[in-house]
Amino acid sequence: MTQELLTQNRINDLFAQKSERLLNVYFTAGFPNLGDTGTVLRGLQQAGVDLVEIGMPYSDPVADGETIQQSNMQALDNGMTLKLLFEQLAGCRDERSGDPVTVPILLMGYINPVLQFGVEAFCQKCREVGVDGVILPDLPLDLYLSEYAATFRQYGILNVFLITPQTAESRIRLIDSETEGFIYMVSSASITGSVKGISDTMRAYFERIQAMNLKNPRLIGFGINNPETFETACQYANGAIVGSAFIRHLQQEGTSAESIRAFVQTIRA
Repeated sequence: MTQELLTQNRINDLFAQKSERLLNVYFTAGFPNLGDTGTVLRGLQQAGVDLVEIGMPYSDPVADGETIQQSNMQALDNGMTLKLLFEQLAGCRDERSGDPVTVPILLMGYINPVLQFGVEAFCQKCREVGVDGVILPDLPLDLYLSEYAATFRQYGILNVFLITPQTAESRIRLIDSETEGFIYMVSSASITGSVKGISDTMRAYFERIQAMNLKNPRLIGFGINNPETFETACQYANGAIVGSAFIRHLQQEGTSAESIRAFVQTIRA
């Protein structure tokens, strides 16, 4: 049953059907306003993104730059909690609603709130509301495999790992062997929102990973914020992840379906 859940996961289904130019867009739950989570999620689906990554607000998001940090703080000030996020997602997959969410959903955040919630309770809730995978940058692979992998797999929740330019080849091979879904390629050794353009050093890193012929698909994140960086990422991987640029757009242009569609069209122009 466990393997069947993983095989039927929407993320795996997506990559089985599409292998190029995938766009994953990140936003912070409860930002700009507490009740915006479902609005933004459906707006992104209507705009044609391939995956949606929802940030679980946390008080110390160490891998994120100022833009996403501020969105976390605002969401927390708004009253967002992990429990409330699950309540907001409840029923989003229900076809009887007339507007079901069919796009794969990932939750991105940090391990401490998950531990406080309870790992099994968290995975159970993810399964219940239709979350397909998680990205927990501060969860070490070794700890995941020894303590939590069996629980995640029991509920069919994929755990996406990150690699950076500094990740050793042996470590990348291990991550590739233990990954279900896709590998998150961090474009540079920096925080989100701080990368300006694609440098020659980054291209060399992309080429090195491409030449490894990993079994899993890859999405490139950090610094993807316009058509040029999106196209470059798509040359070396299966697609890209946009985060800080979309958070800034929501802050400045609002959460209407038209605003979100305009942003996505700009990235894919």
